[in-house]
Amino acid sequence: MRIKRFCSLLMAAVMGLTMIGCGPVPGASENALAGLKASVDPGAVPELDPDEEPEAHWAKPAPADDEEPEAHAATSYAPSAIAGEIARASYPETVPYPLESDYYTENGMLNEAYFTAYETWMDANRSRPQLTAEEVRTLYPFFKNGVRQFLNGTENRVCSPLNIYMALAMLSGLTAGDSQKQILDLLSAKTPEALAAQANRIWNALYTDDGVSSTLLGSSLWLSEGIRFNADTLKKIAENFYASSYSGRMGSPEFDAALQAWLNEQTRGLLSEQAGGVAMAPETVLALATAIYFKANWDDEFDDYNTSNQTFHAVDGDRDAPFMHQVFRGAVCDGDGFTAVYKELRDSGMWLILPDEGATPAGLLDSGAAMDFLSDPEKYATSRDADVDLSLPKFDVTSDLDLVGGLKALGITDVFSATASDFSPMTAERDDIALGQVKHAARVKIDEEGCEAAAFTVMMAMATGMPEPLPLVEFTLDRPFVFAVTADSGLPLFVGAVQTPVSA
Repeated sequence: MRIKRFCSLLMAAVMGLTMIGCGPVPGASENALAGLKASVDPGAVPELDPDEEPEAHWAKPAPADDEEPEAHAATSYAPSAIAGEIARASYPETVPYPLESDYYTENGMLNEAYFTAYETWMDANRSRPQLTAEEVRTLYPFFKNGVRQFLNGTENRVCSPLNIYMALAMLSGLTAGDSQKQILDLLSAKTPEALAAQANRIWNALYTDDGVSSTLLGSSLWLSEGIRFNADTLKKIAENFYASSYSGRMGSPEFDAALQAWLNEQTRGLLSEQAGGVAMAPETVLALATAIYFKANWDDEFDDYNTSNQTFHAVDGDRDAPFMHQVFRGAVCDGDGFTAVYKELRDSGMWLILPDEGATPAGLLDSGAAMDFLSDPEKYATSRDADVDLSLPKFDVTSDLDLVGGLKALGITDVFSATASDFSPMTAERDDIALGQVKHAARVKIDEEGCEAAAFTVMMAMATGMPEPLPLVEFTLDRPFVFAVTADSGLPLFVGAVQTPVSA
């Protein structure tokens, strides 16, 4: 991290600029929706609460013709149209990072054009909301407890605590009473409004797709065409979480296929097998989905020719695996029962946490030692600089988790009971609604170039009668270890445990 900041400052000095961050174009936090678009097919709109204003299709006005146009990236992400669409979120378009290779001609480098493009990118970065250290710190109690619940066991596992957080924050806007209070308590939020505002700030602070790194977040609601929903509630969910909304016949292959397609698009096909297993029963009243996709190259990529087979001491026996090798100067932290090294990714990074001999990833996660370390703002101050001889096995870790048991253990109980739940902000038509499924899938893979990761969470609210599913330094990582992909703010995007790497 120190080297990364030094290099950034050095580049800024050379160019006469000041580097702050990266993110959406100026004003993106204000008009990031750019107008949630109402469906052109009136038949796609469910029978909303008639007391609501008919124009409540949750559209923020588009910029006036005489407003200054924003710079947009060719790689900007936006969801495709899906049948039954009520409203579609229009995501922020980020200014592309200027690649030097694009400014070389046979007559040499186009310095002025490059510096102009770079300054435009920098200006856009300065407008990006910055999460404070205190904001990040408030998220860690849930991350710590959630990781302990969801990553127990001795097999490969991974989850996105941030993605689950966003799903729960969204769920809080659909509930009331004790159902809502249990969510607020778990997420350390005082009011649903404060939670929604914080989730919105997190969304805008993290979202980027500038051509060299991507952190894409998405949300959606899937509504039963036979139920009237509160338009004001859906409007707030749309504005705070950039949630697209769709209406259709629950239990139909077409509506299931639409949700699966949305999940695949949001996660860029990285979890296609898991998405293919998502299905809405006829009794489903509403499905809530959140997703995150992340991709970034290492700041200093590994050389292919330095990759060689080496022994990994897995729980179930030794095996050969391809190990990437690199020597670099970085931060080394000696923790309680582990040693950690930070490997920089483009505008982000990965902590590699190796348990001491005799300790295990499960022990570090269960005791909270790993998450306590990740949440410690002083970890850089107490780290030591060293030339690190890193031997890192390639890994591709995927999980398909049922979160019901873990959420109940964390105190979220009322929403799973039709007699105790309160979904009145969502609809007044039924008082027998309860969550029947909470599915979370995640995948993180690394190679010589960098890291690609994705996750989604799907919560399904059903009418009474649906049974609940059963709860389902020399630094060589040659035995099970923990990893965490973090945003530049230090916020964990993905946390996992590698028990077995890619086979040779």
